[in-house]
Amino acid sequence: TRNTLGSTLTLFLPNEHAAADLRKNAVGLDEELVIPAEPTSQRPTTSYDQEIGDDAEEQAAERIDDLINRLDPDQMEDLVAGVLRAMGYKTRRSAKGPDRGIDIFASPDGLGLLEPRIFVEIKHRQRTPMGAPHIRTFLGGRQPGDRCLYVSTGGFTKEARYEAERSNVPLTLVDLPMLRELLLEHYETADIETRQLIPLTRIYWPIQSV
Repeated sequence: TRNTLGSTLTLFLPNEHAAADLRKNAVGLDEELVIPAEPTSQRPTTSYDQEIGDDAEEQAAERIDDLINRLDPDQMEDLVAGVLRAMGYKTRRSAKGPDRGIDIFASPDGLGLLEPRIFVEIKHRQRTPMGAPHIRTFLGGRQPGDRCLYVSTGGFTKEARYEAERSNVPLTLVDLPMLRELLLEHYETADIETRQLIPLTRIYWPIQSV
């Protein structure tokens, strides 16, 4: 109502709506004026701080992906082996040269006497997804009881994922986003060599404005 009057420093004649509003809210000179609070239900459900936090989380994921992509093939094998160690396994990397499709071997004891025995193949090729023939070659030498991981920073084709689903040997396909998630999930328990490959620090962000 005040905004519709234009000024309170001169004589004026309020319109019918303004006059009714003034009469409705009028108080005596000796009475206390109480201004009702705005209803909280009108506040947005997503705060500005939360939107900024979501953007920061997305940017952090992109930067971590960039750091992983910058690793050379040997460093990539070190990273995957480090994540497996952080998960509680002991690892052995294959010697240089023909490795028959196996880059890392992992098991609870490191010798393969205790299950699960995990065979890992790693392809570090950006923008080059692995196809079904790569999956079939990898699975060719596996035995019942083996567990397999195929890590490809370039992702997998639809046919490769179908080949993995129909495999008789348990096989998990790990692309770049999944590798990042595994790294973040087990980063605190990773050894110093693994953390030096992808140096990260933890930050805390408010989930609600004060």
